[in-house]
Amino acid sequence: MTLVVAAAVALTGLAACGSGGARQQNTAGVLTVGMPNGPQTENNNPFLTSSAASSLGYRRLIYEPLAMVNDVKVTEPFKPWLASAWEWSDNYRTLVLTIRDNVTFSDGKPLTAEDVAFTFQLLRDHPSLNIDAVPYRDIAASGNQVTLGFAESQFVRQKKIFEQFVVPKHIWSAIPDPTTDTVKNPIGSGPYVLKSFTPQAATVVLRDRYWQDLPQVKEVRYTSYSDNNAQTTALATGACEWSFTFIPNYQAVYTSKDPEHFKLWFPPVLGIHGLWFNTQRAPFDNPVLRRAVNLVVNRDDIFNQGEAGYFYPKVDNITGIPTPAGDSFIAPEYQDRTVTVDVEGARKLLTDSGFTFSGDTLNDPTGQPVTLTMTVPSGWSDYVTDLEIIKDNLAAIGITATVDKTNQDTWTKALDTGDFQAALHWSENGTTPYDIYRSIMDGALVKPIGTGGVNGNYGRFDNPEATQALADYANAADDTARAAAMHALQRIHVEQMPVVITSAANAGGEYSTKNWTGWPDEQNPYAPVQTTWENALDVVMHLRPAA
Repeated sequence: MTLVVAAAVALTGLAACGSGGARQQNTAGVLTVGMPNGPQTENNNPFLTSSAASSLGYRRLIYEPLAMVNDVKVTEPFKPWLASAWEWSDNYRTLVLTIRDNVTFSDGKPLTAEDVAFTFQLLRDHPSLNIDAVPYRDIAASGNQVTLGFAESQFVRQKKIFEQFVVPKHIWSAIPDPTTDTVKNPIGSGPYVLKSFTPQAATVVLRDRYWQDLPQVKEVRYTSYSDNNAQTTALATGACEWSFTFIPNYQAVYTSKDPEHFKLWFPPVLGIHGLWFNTQRAPFDNPVLRRAVNLVVNRDDIFNQGEAGYFYPKVDNITGIPTPAGDSFIAPEYQDRTVTVDVEGARKLLTDSGFTFSGDTLNDPTGQPVTLTMTVPSGWSDYVTDLEIIKDNLAAIGITATVDKTNQDTWTKALDTGDFQAALHWSENGTTPYDIYRSIMDGALVKPIGTGGVNGNYGRFDNPEATQALADYANAADDTARAAAMHALQRIHVEQMPVVITSAANAGGEYSTKNWTGWPDEQNPYAPVQTTWENALDVVMHLRPAA
């Protein structure tokens, strides 16, 4: 699945920069960025994920976070940004942030602790803006420090807190409804300001002064292409230098056009994609059946065919934790437990547990043939291919599977209300596997079949031991207690298999080194290379002209 494939509209009038010929210095200092998200409505509200500023990613160059979190190397300390220092106490219930001096907003007003506190107050007082559901309670500013107080440990939410961008109080306090305002003139502390906007493109340019050395990129031009194909063409012609899009045959249509300069890097992060079962519907309420499916899914085919050998990296550890990002979290007994296709092992597991075979058909313990309908939006080409592979895999153990291709709205509603048998979906990601397991196994997120408003645990897996282990991990007083809870979660996942995890989420992107160098890559993974993540500013700050 590629979320960006959903929108489609024609885009014309773009001047392509050919990839051939001698390299010329980019004297204008322009970086071109693209996303395949179709026409945009002018909306620069950084809190709204639906805004153009969020969809294309330019909010990241205008507004800045408290710290940069490197999802590619989750064991690294957070990089101080607007917060120069911080200290947790009372088992992560109290956080004192020291706000950097000499930072100004683009209108010249100083950024102070009051602005930071005000930003957190906005989130606390307007839950619809607080999409990460961080339970902010006590918020106070004094001098250059902000103190946040919570009712319970926030160990597992540190990434969400520190990646929060800061808005100016003197502007936002006058906005009647921050949940709907389109913010015509976005004012942030980042090094760029918005220069122009059309439904197809937005341009940001450098400010005159900034608290760090100014980036060498003078202007960033964001284009919203009609779809993945149009975005791929722009990358292959050089019209776009940086993007995040799924390219099924990337070598033929992209990197081969200029092998020296056209690059891509899609490192795994601690988030997953997999086959979610509706665990409250028979016969897939039976963990034995789910474990058998796990044994026959061909993850190599999914990676090489469905994900084109690069997009969503393969996950084959029995715990479902992506490696190498999650190596340090895997319990000793599971360190070397990789899943390979084992049809005979799956069949024996089933027959030992009351399932029977009538010729090539698997029957459940009640004697009914086992069938499975797997639903997917028709436009999500990689997900469709992944499910066709799984469909063929299931035939090896006598399960007749169907891939039901529908529209995205219908699919979203079906998962939200529990009106499905199985579907490919993704989890949240974070700096530990907690976010993965919470998305899959937290009973606190379960709602009755037919009730919507679900945010995680779409399979409605309700296991009190897992719910307790998640709470134990989140509130643990030390690393030993956290490790014990994490190992318990892995054991429950292996035994119950509520989701057959196939792939890791990625922090990737395509980019060109023809005009700019300094991109993160496997040799220098200082940040994700995703155009819309918080780290996009850190990437731009690292870029240098390739003269």
